[in-house]
Amino acid sequence: VQLQASGGGLVQAGGSLRLSCAASGIIFSINPMSWYRQVPGKQRVLVASISSGGSTNYADSVKGRFTISRDNVRRTMYLQMKNLKPEDTAVYYCKTIRGGRDYWGQGTLVTVSS
Repeated sequence: VQLQASGGGLVQAGGSLRLSCAASGIIFSINPMSWYRQVPGKQRVLVASISSGGSTNYADSVKGRFTISRDNVRRTMYLQMKNLKPEDTAVYYCKTIRGGRDYWGQGTLVTVSS
């Protein structure tokens, strides 16, 4: 299983970014997918998740600003982030679960300047 996250970068507060997570080695369409983020010295926390059927769940801090989606043909998950805030600065990781085990992407850094 391989997950390749991309799309991070430096953006001003109020700006937008779209993260992508390309998956291989799994039957993508049946796997739940999620985005987490982590800042130095703190635990990795859930940002958003999407089930195989497309049901979504968001952390309260990003509701109304972030949108998670998936393209089963392209085997890719996305996180559209709008109205970014400095507190959204973190390394963002994608994750899936297969056979009861978590698989993580390598992370992509998002930096929001004030």
